[in-house]
Amino acid sequence: MQLAKKSPYNQYKQTEINTANQGKLIVMLYDGAIKFLKVALENMAVKTYDVVNTNIIRAQDIITELLLSLNMKDGGEISSNLFNLYLYFKKRLLEANIQKNSEIIEETITHMSLMRDSWNKISAKEAPTDNATVSKKGSFSIEG
Repeated sequence: MQLAKKSPYNQYKQTEINTANQGKLIVMLYDGAIKFLKVALENMAVKTYDVVNTNIIRAQDIITELLLSLNMKDGGEISSNLFNLYLYFKKRLLEANIQKNSEIIEETITHMSLMRDSWNKISAKEAPTDNATVSKKGSFSIEG
């Protein structure tokens, strides 16, 4: 276990997370969800449904994190719309998992990829910051 923590890849990922602005963190969450859904899709074709199930659940967990990170108090219509989209994604992935339906997974990947690209454009306009600086700038918050 100790060895895994010291691997160069894990150190790099931790540094990337620690130095990323909040928009970049959201993009990273989208990237993770999309990656898990693609793994689920690949395994759907070969009917390894345990792997499909595990990866759909991982994507749903990430979507839950995105959902919980919304600032419903200050986010207004944008937060409300994102909330509804995230609930829709979770519902569709539940259906995909129950039905073992690859089309639903593809649909979700398409929508999430479009949203990921939008967040990537937003995050490109922000400078890397620490959490203290973000709150002073008045940037959006992914914290629950």
